Amino acid sequence: MDLSTTYMGLKLEHPIVPSASPLSDSVDKIRALEDAGAAAVVMYSLFEEQLEGESHILDHYMDFGAESFAEALSYFPEMDSYSVGPHEYLELIRQAKDAVNIPIIGSLNGISSGGWIEYAKQIEQAGADGLELNIYYIPTDPTMPGVEVEKQYMNVVREVKQRVSIPVAVKVGPFFSAFANMAAQIHLAGADALVLFNRFYQPDLDLEYLEVTPNLVLSSRHELRLPLRWTAILFGRVPIDMAITSGVHTHEDVLKGMMAGAKVTMLASELLRNGIERMGQIRAELVNWMEEHEYESIAQMQGSMSQINVADPAAFERANYMKMLQSWRLDPAGLALRQVEI
Repeated sequence: MDLSTTYMGLKLEHPIVPSASPLSDSVDKIRALEDAGAAAVVMYSLFEEQLEGESHILDHYMDFGAESFAEALSYFPEMDSYSVGPHEYLELIRQAKDAVNIPIIGSLNGISSGGWIEYAKQIEQAGADGLELNIYYIPTDPTMPGVEVEKQYMNVVREVKQRVSIPVAVKVGPFFSAFANMAAQIHLAGADALVLFNRFYQPDLDLEYLEVTPNLVLSSRHELRLPLRWTAILFGRVPIDMAITSGVHTHEDVLKGMMAGAKVTMLASELLRNGIERMGQIRAELVNWMEEHEYESIAQMQGSMSQINVADPAAFERANYMKMLQSWRLDPAGLALRQVEI
């Protein structure tokens, strides 16, 4: 049974990879992830605000928006004792490379094209095997057109690629008017892989204290559908490796990701909720399923259920939306909806 896959040029034993999260904040945890069966580890994100030392911006983000993405500073436990500075981050990469045999992928989180991008080179020099750019930007200016937002993303990717020789993945959200074109532009800017999707945690409102409050909710399996759909649509059309990183919790989710066309599936919520040993269980269940269904390798299934390969390509588009809405009918009494065959 060959579970191996290749992700942005890195040869991996299997397609199950821990995504950026608190699980990679120490050498001991990274070593434990390897022992539990991780094929590679994506480090927690180093933030642009940390690198620039702009404490007032950092305070603003922590108060009003830091909780809106998965690797946010307040996402990490016991912040008072937690070292998140750039020098500690680089040293952790060096130590991790000495401690484990699996690939270590660094992570930078930001949007502007400035001096922080120089840290991409330092992450490479620290020994990282790859770099994930976790690009996050909320365009709140009503005068800024979407094309300007996209240009900012492309500028970051190009500048980083000019500074490093290690492979670069780009992690983005789905909120673009034409995501397929955006994916193509990311590829043309030089990215080696596309990570779908960043989970933006939305703040809540406290009605008693009239405050904006963080609201961290770990992912659930239904969130897999959005990245699964776009992976299947992009496979064979945009020549870039893809990773799915939302809603991966079981071996079935891994299988769906592979069949849609992903090279790896990344998970964090499942491990945070149920322990890192879940990776070994998922891998064992993956092998059992492949044996029962007579698959010899991961490569054999990759992209087999992408839009260009399935019998009904319209299932990924508007036709399926219409079909699903029309499949629900009121029962004869008019009291409840029920689904019918069409």
